[in-house]
Formats: sequence, C-alpha cells, structure tokens
Amino acid sequence: MLWKLTLAAALTLTALGLTPQPLRAEDTASTQTPVTAPAEIKVPDMVLGKEDAPLTVTEYASYTCPHCANFHDTVFEKFKANYIDTGKVRFVYREVYFDKYGLWAAMVARCGGDMRYFGISDILYSTQRDWLASGNDAGIADALRKVGLTAGLDKAQLDACMNDGATAQAMVTTYQANATADKIEGTPSFIINGKLYSGEMTYEDFAKIVDEQLKG
Repeated sequence: MLWKLTLAAALTLTALGLTPQPLRAEDTASTQTPVTAPAEIKVPDMVLGKEDAPLTVTEYASYTCPHCANFHDTVFEKFKANYIDTGKVRFVYREVYFDKYGLWAAMVARCGGDMRYFGISDILYSTQRDWLASGNDAGIADALRKVGLTAGLDKAQLDACMNDGATAQAMVTTYQANATADKIEGTPSFIINGKLYSGEMTYEDFAKIVDEQLKG
C-alpha cells in the first residue's frame, strides 16, 4: 500500500503557518505566522551505515503514514540487522510531511540529534496510534512532548525545538526539493541504486530487490 501525496498539498504547510506552537495540553491550538528560513539553516539527511557501503537505500516516509509505521515495525529491524549493520547498505531516511503532525514528530526526532534520531523515530512509529489518538493539536503536541521526554530529552530542549519556526520552514523547503527531484508521489517510497520503488513491501520482497542490486 502507498499513501499518496501531492506537493501542492505539502505547500499548505507553509501557507497555513503550521509551526508546532502548542507545546502542552493547556496550550491553545492556534497557529503562527510562517517564518522564512535563513539560507544558512541546513537540514541534513539522517543516515545509518557505512559511508562506503556498496549500496545506498533512501526511504521517504511520514510519521503519520500507517503503511510506513507497519514497514518500520515489521521489516526495518531485520533489514537493518542483515544489511545496514553488516556494511552492505548505507541507509538514508528522508521525512515526508503530509500534515503538521508529521512535521512536529520529525522536529521531536531531530531534537535528539544524530545519536538519538533513529531511536526516537522507532518510538514514533511503534506508538503512532497512541500519539495521534486525540486528533487535536494540543493533545498531539502533548503526546509528542511525552515521546521526547521518554527518549531522554528535557523540557528546555523540547521547547526550543518545537518553537523553532525557522528550522520548521527549512525542513519543509528541503522536503519539497528532495521529493520533487526524486519524483516521490507517496509513502513509503524507496530509491535503491537510483531506481524508485513505491509502496509497502514484505521483508522478503524488499530483501530480494536489495540483493539483486547488490549483485549488480
């Protein structure tokens, strides 16, 4: 299965000013005026594996996409153990923002820096239904805050990250540029040795593609 998206829809993230202003359950659900990101703000890819691995696999995924969550819950751990940890694959993770909640979740994950990013990402996927359950801005912001605290971030860190409108804008701009360049139309999508594969796959199907590309 594939969650479909359009870049026109993604552009509304900027148009609606969806920087995650509500940080606690008691905060209001109002939005703020979007901030133009300074040119010097860079949003790096999040990477696992050896830089000189023979194959690079890039995933485009959204923290609010149920098919992405299922892939990470059922396929990714085994893929990581068999391909990334063994030096066969360099894995690049790129966030997709269908909505403000996916953007907020990504901001929490990035708040932990390179060392904690994928650990927080695992929590976000495994508890996706829980932190999205309230269905409203304040409730989801509060649930994401709890994810961050569980991962070892402190209140001051979360406040700074979740209120950083310039970084949020830079994240959206970077996402749009990457997704356009790679012709991404939904999630999860994977670029393996330069070829685009779209939709959720079983471990066996995914490993078959990776093995074929490793053989050259």
